[in-house]
Amino acid sequence: MTMATDLAIAQYGYKTNKASGLLNDIFMYTVNMAAKTLVSVAQTSKTEGTEKWKTTDHLRFMIMLMTWLTVWVLRVLMDHFPLSSSLPFNPLGGSLSALGSFDSILSSVSSSSALALPSSASSSLDLVLYEEVDAPSIKALGRSLTHILALLNEIPAASSKYLFAMTMAERIMEGNARHDHIELLQVNRAALSSAFARTSSLLYRFMHNTQSQDDSNGWPVRTIKALPFGSYVAPYIKGLSSCFNMVMSWVEAAEAFRLPKKRNNEGAFGGSAEEYAEVMGEKFAQELLWITNKLRVYGAVEQALVQWSCSPGLASLALTASPRVQGLIVRISAILFGDLNQEYDEVTREVKFKILVLWLPLFCHARNGLSYPILTSYEKFQIERTMNEVISSLPAMDQEVILTNWVQDFAITASDWPNLQPSYDRWCQSARQLVA
Repeated sequence: MTMATDLAIAQYGYKTNKASGLLNDIFMYTVNMAAKTLVSVAQTSKTEGTEKWKTTDHLRFMIMLMTWLTVWVLRVLMDHFPLSSSLPFNPLGGSLSALGSFDSILSSVSSSSALALPSSASSSLDLVLYEEVDAPSIKALGRSLTHILALLNEIPAASSKYLFAMTMAERIMEGNARHDHIELLQVNRAALSSAFARTSSLLYRFMHNTQSQDDSNGWPVRTIKALPFGSYVAPYIKGLSSCFNMVMSWVEAAEAFRLPKKRNNEGAFGGSAEEYAEVMGEKFAQELLWITNKLRVYGAVEQALVQWSCSPGLASLALTASPRVQGLIVRISAILFGDLNQEYDEVTREVKFKILVLWLPLFCHARNGLSYPILTSYEKFQIERTMNEVISSLPAMDQEVILTNWVQDFAITASDWPNLQPSYDRWCQSARQLVA
């Protein structure tokens, strides 16, 4: 009986790694108490043999049952209200103290039971424990890949370990793809989809911080941007403001040199908050472009399309982003638009409509080719043709909204791309046919 119970403790304990925090600590403490009471009751039964139990023995047995019932209730709560991902493979970092405490529980149970168990039972217990820990699984591979992709967001791009982490992620994904198994491919897709959502959220956060810094420059820049053709004048105003900020940063650097104890808020970066946010925004945009290409390689671009269609804040901030960050976002949008006409189960009519409404203004207002050509002429032609095909497949009401917004943006910008006049003429002709 005791051997079977210990084996149950071992097998049960290593499957309880789905929660963290206070609930996990309570659970681990309760398991420890339940194990001790079980050992105590088992030792009492062994020493007393067939003698009648005293009142204290009955109380001890009732406490043991209540404790194990509490363990079961906590397990149900942890299954239905998980607090975080599994402790040993937390991609955002975390503590493994729960595992350490549970190892001590298992060792105490094993050592306490060694007096009452034969050597064969002890060896079988060790076999169960190490079987659970050492057996590889596809889920473990997915957690490892997710962990490495999360580290990419944290490691500075200038670090030598950044290329190491990216190479490790590519090696795992390529190894999964070589096996050509649906479950291994799904590991790549799930990890990349999670990384896309996390990186786009980080990109939005730092772009929002940069925009807040720009808005703090005063009302003149905001007023000029709101005027028609104000986007032509606003960059010059922003350039003058950048020159002023640069001079002020030199003054602050001289002051920091004079007072060595004064530390910059950005730590090792050493620049202003605005420069730091802009550099980090470009880093996340580069990573998002890399993830988008990987999603396309492994046949999961539809997940990125769904997420991209639900990013109105990022689409709005991209209109006034710095040229380099804006160029990267244009390339990401171009890749996704290129696959918008494919037959995907998750890409519904609503997704196509929202992605066109949100991201068409960026193509019209982006400063294409300011420092380097963002898209080639062939790429522009292909994307423009895809846009026309997708618009023609939507209902008339959706076409009206998309094309009306496109005319508004296309007419007040200097860009001649994308030219959706064929779709506009087609929509007008279909409206005339309703009258006839």
